[in-house]
Amino acid sequence: MQRFFPFSFSGALGAGLLALGTLLAAGCQKHHEVPQALAEAPASARLAGGAAAPAELARAREDSAAEAPAERFLAVRHDLSVEVAPDKLPEAWASVRELCGTLRCELLSSSLQRETAQQAGAASLEMRVLPADVDRLLGGLAGVAQVVQHDTTSEDKTAEVVDVEAHIRNRTEFRDSLRAMLADKSVKREMSDLLEIQRTLADTQADLDSSATRRKILAQQTGMQHVQVRFTPTRALVQGARTGPIGRAMREAGEVLADSVAALITFVAAVLPWAVVAVPFFWGLGVLARAWRRRRARRTGA
Repeated sequence: MQRFFPFSFSGALGAGLLALGTLLAAGCQKHHEVPQALAEAPASARLAGGAAAPAELARAREDSAAEAPAERFLAVRHDLSVEVAPDKLPEAWASVRELCGTLRCELLSSSLQRETAQQAGAASLEMRVLPADVDRLLGGLAGVAQVVQHDTTSEDKTAEVVDVEAHIRNRTEFRDSLRAMLADKSVKREMSDLLEIQRTLADTQADLDSSATRRKILAQQTGMQHVQVRFTPTRALVQGARTGPIGRAMREAGEVLADSVAALITFVAAVLPWAVVAVPFFWGLGVLARAWRRRRARRTGA
């Protein structure tokens, strides 16, 4: 149990601080183990120091287990790959994007890459959609593109949601108790005690704000479904079994000819710079050799 203030308070204030310390310790443990039932146990069932009697503690645990929420919180994700005719890809992408704007749908990201001479076109959409509107979105997508792959995954967030909600309840009760202590003018407190209460109140409020933010993120993940769509141009599949051996031979001959021409072009490109240097060099050597032979012939004749 964590102690915040010196024991120079009166008996009533000391008992109140002990009870608040018990609530704070309970908020730092796993909150799905009797998160609220213990805090709501009657005051007559509490012992000195704020701990519940064994019988009341067992009853609180049974009540908490009986009141466990039956609702499950699932984070559902859809990953789709669709194919569209190359000239229809931008139109299909824009159509699905506009459909998201008419539904209870939140557009997270969108990307469009138009077709060029060097690369094929591509597009993608990332959205969060309410479960009731997912079927309408998928139906509109199937009307403008061909779905070639649809993967659905889900992650159970129930335990995490229950823990965060229990933590928020406990910290809220502790914060309200601290505010009540500051507002109580009937008890005279030292300045250091007031500063300690305010510091603890600020830390508790910061922790409560962080938990509330986490709960909003979980609500987005479980209250809406994540949908990601990737658009690719339709690919023309070659039916090799129907072309026959002649067709395969002609296709292979064309590939061999293309490879040969490519190799020749590569060879010429590699040799040409050396030829520009080598041809004048060897021509000069030939001229010098002929001149030397003529000079030698003249000397021999003389």
